[in-house]
Amino acid sequence: MRRKMFFRLDPPKILVIGFGTIILLGTLLLSLPAATTDGKGLGWMDALFTATSATCVTGLVVVDTGDTFTRFGEMVILSMIQIGGLGFMSFATLLAFILGKRISFKERLIIQESLNNATVEGVVRLVKRILVFTAVIEIAGGILLSLRFSHDMAAGKAIYYGFFHAVSNFNNAGFDLMGGYRGLTAYADDPVVNITLISLISLGGIGFIVMNEIFEFRSTKRISLHSKMVLAVSGILVLGGAILIFILEYNNPATLKPMGMTGKIFGAIYQSVTPRTAGSNTISIPDMKQTTLFLIIFLMFIGASPGSTGGGIKTTTFAILIGAVKSQIRGKEDVAFFGRRLDYSIISKALTVTLIAIFLVISITMLLTITEPGHDFLMIFFEAVSAFSTVGLSMGLTPELSPYGKMLITITMFAGRVGPLTLAFAVAKKRKEDHYRYPAGKVMIG
Repeated sequence: MRRKMFFRLDPPKILVIGFGTIILLGTLLLSLPAATTDGKGLGWMDALFTATSATCVTGLVVVDTGDTFTRFGEMVILSMIQIGGLGFMSFATLLAFILGKRISFKERLIIQESLNNATVEGVVRLVKRILVFTAVIEIAGGILLSLRFSHDMAAGKAIYYGFFHAVSNFNNAGFDLMGGYRGLTAYADDPVVNITLISLISLGGIGFIVMNEIFEFRSTKRISLHSKMVLAVSGILVLGGAILIFILEYNNPATLKPMGMTGKIFGAIYQSVTPRTAGSNTISIPDMKQTTLFLIIFLMFIGASPGSTGGGIKTTTFAILIGAVKSQIRGKEDVAFFGRRLDYSIISKALTVTLIAIFLVISITMLLTITEPGHDFLMIFFEAVSAFSTVGLSMGLTPELSPYGKMLITITMFAGRVGPLTLAFAVAKKRKEDHYRYPAGKVMIG
């Protein structure tokens, strides 16, 4: 009976309930004495914050992961990262495969909503591919990182660290085990760690739909408009961001200046890639120049791509908005990319997502200035955008948040992972089709 009632809900409501259930379960597990090294377990607020950050693949932490949690606690966090990154419906589908169950049409609709796929056709096949891609990429990344870490620590610890960081970064979570809130700064100029993590973050951020099309390209010889836009915008943002960070931080004695040229290049590229919702860092974020921090806020707000493990308004949304502005300036009616015109409904959706995101970030920032009065505005704004885009980068505010601040950031991370539009659909009344249209009116703009 409960299962039937659950699946009578709209897909957006099911996604919200599903993510919420995983977070509550994670909160309970992290509250257990076995989860922390001091044997006391986390307080409910810190446990809720950490569970939300892990499930929403954000990476903001109120306590240092490597210093605070036992292996049990770290594995709980890693499990939530994996489930949250791929979406709980992907894991439900995997369980159905194992049990030999048939996937119903309603369940396919939920999977479609979860993956942000354009149609319900082929979603089960796509989930199978996603699970295979994930396993192969994470294992490959884990092996490479384990081999590198084995030079600095015992073999068993190196393997554990290697696979933990591979899963964390492929799912764009940004949790690390290095301790002392240091992140990966000890490997800022290490080519193996940088290239491996940049590859994991990028693959997780472009989206499984794009990954699947690239995989099938040899047989289909076709790349969709969506994939072309994702790859083009992602490339421009990463390259442009890396060049600007390199220039801005080149002479900063607290970041790139002490490094050799190889370290400077890797540092700039990594810090350009990680705002795409990964959250791990190889140079100190608080020590960056304000101009660089504002650039990172911009990159974080855009985020990753649809159907990926990341958040933000998404690369395609940003591209559509730029295309719409460009068309208006040129006096054209249509918004087109790569010789294809976009339907008005897609443009309207992109505008809706962006406006909801802006409203949410502004609201949370304003509230945080009230709950965290002793902190710099840029630090608060940075934290709000990082939470919404499920990035996990911080200027150091997270561990100092008040209980009210923790709750606000927790809500923001949840909204950012589920998606502003999905969340809006979930809380709104059931949508009804209009059977009439109002007379057209004219309003002056600009």
